[in-house]
Amino acid sequence: MAGAAKILKIDPAYGIAGGEIVIDCAGFDTSDPSRCEVTIGDSPAQIVALGARRVLAIVPETKGGKVEVRLSSNGNLSEPGYLTVAKKLAGDLHPVANPAFDPDDGALFVTRSGSRGEELPVTLFRIDISGDVSEYSGDISNPTGIAFSPDGQMFVSSRLEGIVYRMTPFKEAIAFARNLGVATGIAFDREGLMHVGDRTGTIFKVNGIGEERAWTLIEPSVSAFHLAFGPDDSLYVAGPTVTSFDSIWRINPDGDVDMFFKGLGRPQGLAFDREGNLYVAAALRGRRGIIRISPDGGEANVVVAGVNLVGLAFSASGEMAVVSIDSVYSLPTQIKGTLLRA
Repeated sequence: MAGAAKILKIDPAYGIAGGEIVIDCAGFDTSDPSRCEVTIGDSPAQIVALGARRVLAIVPETKGGKVEVRLSSNGNLSEPGYLTVAKKLAGDLHPVANPAFDPDDGALFVTRSGSRGEELPVTLFRIDISGDVSEYSGDISNPTGIAFSPDGQMFVSSRLEGIVYRMTPFKEAIAFARNLGVATGIAFDREGLMHVGDRTGTIFKVNGIGEERAWTLIEPSVSAFHLAFGPDDSLYVAGPTVTSFDSIWRINPDGDVDMFFKGLGRPQGLAFDREGNLYVAAALRGRRGIIRISPDGGEANVVVAGVNLVGLAFSASGEMAVVSIDSVYSLPTQIKGTLLRA
């Protein structure tokens, strides 16, 4: 249509309701801002900034999947661009770290952690591959990190008790390792050895019978340590502090600590893909969402727009599960995460 804007690019290509996207465009008539609109799916989107070549808009609550994005001005409607919007799987939760996929059946586990010391009847939930949500356990106070060992056992940390629990097939929580401080993130190395982050600054190693030993020290965090092993067998750690220019720390197998990447706002949950890219729930240059960092740490960009995000996980089928402070979402990114076992 004559006079209609043309959408050149939408960045990022994935979004969660509340996230901010950038729409690069051409020929958008902004002479009368009151007559300019952005539509995402079937819903109008809030415009944050408006220009003839670039528009910033907030993803509204709309259906999940690949949806049309259109610009309109003075009655002229653009041809569509496309954005993949996350499907909301569940709300009224309180995750504080990554969710975790069960490697045996693909179910997703997520917490309702609660405030420190708060007693809740159910603190751990299971979401099966069809999307059905079920209550799983209420035995763990303030559950924080969730991780599966290479042999398929699920472990959950309690930041209140400083304990990591092993979940049995009968949904019983059995204390596995104690004396772990403010226990938060859990990760397993290539050999199946558990590592646990105490947010006061200690990374513990825990052997197969639950014996812990302090391994190394890094800067304390105001909320949690989030852990993930990279393809180089180093442990990567995010721990938000009071600064807006936080780092991702890298700890090599000898326990030596260096800075892998600096410049994130409140970095939280971490996950690697099979190409060695690191994904972090954080803010980058004022843009919030899931950030992808290249294997050499030299490049970073926002790949999912979202707010209040605290973690993510990749399924075997390429789904990205993303958790915010109260909800869990699914995105069909076709990104494959790293494997602990063949």
